[in-house]
Amino acid sequence: MNIKIKSASGGEAGEYEVKFELIENGRGTQAVHDAVVAYTSAQRSGTACTKTVAEVAGSGRKPWRQKGTGRARAGQVRSPIWRGGGVVFGPRPRSFAKTISKKTKRLALRKALSERIKDSEVILVDALSFDKPSTKACLVLCDSLGLTGTTLFVSEGINDNFVLSARNIPYVDVTLAATLNTYDVLKYDHVVFTQAAFEAVEQRLADKGGEA
Repeated sequence: MNIKIKSASGGEAGEYEVKFELIENGRGTQAVHDAVVAYTSAQRSGTACTKTVAEVAGSGRKPWRQKGTGRARAGQVRSPIWRGGGVVFGPRPRSFAKTISKKTKRLALRKALSERIKDSEVILVDALSFDKPSTKACLVLCDSLGLTGTTLFVSEGINDNFVLSARNIPYVDVTLAATLNTYDVLKYDHVVFTQAAFEAVEQRLADKGGEA
């Protein structure tokens, strides 16, 4: 399948033949789900914490004698049934990270890209380079490419001027081909690659020993 390459002005600059085979059937759907769940789980900080009976402040002394007062029996003020006492089975610091295989990650990224390409939501541009940071120039670029909605630009390398130009636009994000993941591909309405960035992603998909 071929993808049209556009220039920064919005004109056609040729076509690019996709080197990996697009997934046409339902294969890879579960891999996409697993990859997205693993990614979103890894974003959780896991720092929620409550204090147990052993950790809350308070004396361990028995507040009153066991019998003869007419009140309920009480062992200590740190009891979970008392206000300000410890918490039973409360959240503790933990990692929510889930592990999936490199093969599953590669299949998920390939499936996600296949669907976006078939829906004409992947755009290739010949270059993403600005001489100086300019939010206005980035907005003009989006208009020239006919982009509506949220957009992710994928570059092959760090371009400080372009990153600074896009950071003030709330519906535009920039990432690198080396760090592109399945969640990124699915999150945005449009995904714009430079040709070099798309070739780098294709290399990731073809590298059986690497990580997608």
